[in-house]
Amino acid sequence: MDDEIQLISDGDGLAVIGDPAAVERFLISEELQSKDLGLDRLSPTLFRTAEAAQAGSAIAAGSGRWVQMTQQSADLISKHGLMTNSTSGLSMGVVQGTGGQIKGIVQFVQGPGAILTNPAILAGAAGIMAQLAMQQAMDEITDYLATIDEKVDDVLRAQKDAVLADMIGVDFVIEEAMIIREQVGRVSEVTWSKVQGTSVTIARTQAYTLRQLDALAEKMERKTNMGDLAKTSKEAESRVQEWLAVLARCFQLQDGIAVLELDRVLEASPDELDQHRLALRAARQNRLELIARSTEHLMARMDAAAGTANTKVLLHPTSSRAVVRSSNHVATGIVDFQGRLGIEHGRQSLEVRRWVEAAVEARDDVFDTGAEVVDASRRLGNETLDRARSMTDKLAIKMAERALLRRANDEEHHQEG
Repeated sequence: MDDEIQLISDGDGLAVIGDPAAVERFLISEELQSKDLGLDRLSPTLFRTAEAAQAGSAIAAGSGRWVQMTQQSADLISKHGLMTNSTSGLSMGVVQGTGGQIKGIVQFVQGPGAILTNPAILAGAAGIMAQLAMQQAMDEITDYLATIDEKVDDVLRAQKDAVLADMIGVDFVIEEAMIIREQVGRVSEVTWSKVQGTSVTIARTQAYTLRQLDALAEKMERKTNMGDLAKTSKEAESRVQEWLAVLARCFQLQDGIAVLELDRVLEASPDELDQHRLALRAARQNRLELIARSTEHLMARMDAAAGTANTKVLLHPTSSRAVVRSSNHVATGIVDFQGRLGIEHGRQSLEVRRWVEAAVEARDDVFDTGAEVVDASRRLGNETLDRARSMTDKLAIKMAERALLRRANDEEHHQEG
């Protein structure tokens, strides 16, 4: 049974457990990148029964690798038809290999090395998988913060508001706890006592930041004048990136606390580990939804502003282009931010219409809809001209009569003289 590979998926990652050589062959055959699962961190309290102790020994002698959930790993889960447990939400199964060839899914094994049928050890493995997924997300946010112009630390230090200033201290506390955890391999009661109160500060900062983004959206909604709209769009372009940086840092620190919390529960209350993991997952999803709603609302307002600007590009070419550029810049930043947090979104960049194109459209509209007006103008012009000619003729006659009358009078006076 050395070629049996046990697979566990929690939706965020895939655990591959078994004999080291078999695990390596499986990962190579599926072309998957992986990292050490770290099952050796499972608490000794999980191995209280003889069966669990045997499973622990088998795990220690074997290999466990963690694969990040991607389209490739999701296709693998579908390919092997893992079965989902409705209580834990985990998808599990065993892949049988013979002579280095993977034969496909088989029923759960009941041997001493099978963790899939041992609830306590399975919960521990799922807890470690959740930690690895959150640490992966934290690394991606670190990469995100390194790519933007404004570093979150600079943003925080530039703020005079106490809510944001408190984040600096929280950052130091959690970073220190993560370093100790890495060095010691556990989270002691002393370390946890320093961290557990920081979640309130992070939640307050996140709420404050979301309100700032909502305020920008409302400000955009109130503006109708193109000049004011261009000015507000430019302000949003510079401010949104800063608030997204703070929001990303909040989310990263919340994941850090969750990693430390799972370690603490694993050691202090292992029987509650699975329920705690599911509760943390639900809370994290709720935070993602709040962030998604706020950023989507802001992006909708920016898109609406860009749409308004495009309809007025003929009269306000400079302001119109400025609004659309700012809208695209903000939207690009939001989409990148959402992608780093795992929020799916699709949006195509708006293209500002050139003034010439708008002018051509306006000219065509005038030609198409004003033909009758032009004809009427022509008729009116001809009638006016005829009337003018008639009046000219009458005036010429009167002037001729007056000239004849003056000549007659002149001759009469000459004869009398």
